[in-house]
Amino acid sequence: MAERGGGERGGERGGFGRGFGRGDRGGRGDRGGRRGGRRGPRQEEEKWVPVTKLGRLVKEGRFTKMEEIYLHSLPVKEHQIVETLCPGLKDEVMKITPVQKQTRAGQRTRFKAFVVVGDSNGHVGLGVKCAKEVATAIRGAIILAKLSIVPVRRGYWGNKIGQPHTVPCKVTGKCGSVTVRMVPAPRGSGIVAARVPKKVLQFAGIEDVFTSSRGSTKTLGNFVKATFDCLMKTYGFLTPDFWRETTFTKAPYQEFTDLLAKPTKALLLDAPVEKIDA
Repeated sequence: MAERGGGERGGERGGFGRGFGRGDRGGRGDRGGRRGGRRGPRQEEEKWVPVTKLGRLVKEGRFTKMEEIYLHSLPVKEHQIVETLCPGLKDEVMKITPVQKQTRAGQRTRFKAFVVVGDSNGHVGLGVKCAKEVATAIRGAIILAKLSIVPVRRGYWGNKIGQPHTVPCKVTGKCGSVTVRMVPAPRGSGIVAARVPKKVLQFAGIEDVFTSSRGSTKTLGNFVKATFDCLMKTYGFLTPDFWRETTFTKAPYQEFTDLLAKPTKALLLDAPVEKIDA
């Protein structure tokens, strides 16, 4: 009984740490063998057939970087768009925690995953997904993180020498009771932050920054969201660099009207063939 109780207790503690369920999944039948057979969906993902106008333009090579999409404020509805324009994206599961809902039949347990993606070059995204299975939650959180990827503005602490390395100004982000404040730091200071925001800042490509936080930072979900909100606000502050006159260009959907008017190959293949009766 003591061993059984200790095992249950260990499983519960593992649920509130990183990588919940990975240790327990080894003993569930042939789950380990099924992981190796998941190559089918991945191969299907490689054969991407875009369903939006923006996806068609990206696959045709009309866009080469995410900034062209941000310039026209185009909504990104397909995660393959981000994968195509940001090939160096990395993702990390920040936390997987069990959440419960009380029903008539009892408690329904699901798993909530927090995933951060970034290319360490000015792009970062955060995804949160809840699902019955851990793998499903992680997969959905990665997709949502790619869809929510935002640009991060970087600047200098003093003289503008070399590449931008820190935040351009003091910024503050908030979620729930957690408040995160970032202050520019001189080159070589490093990321002075806790474990959670440090990982997000590394994915965003910020090398030097001072941070301070207050509130219930042990609530990791709110801590990550507050850090992400702080990075989103770096482009919300209008500095004199942005005072020059804006040169307006044609919207992509207007510029590539002829290309979008043509039917895609997938539509041509799926179209029914009309039989001509003699």
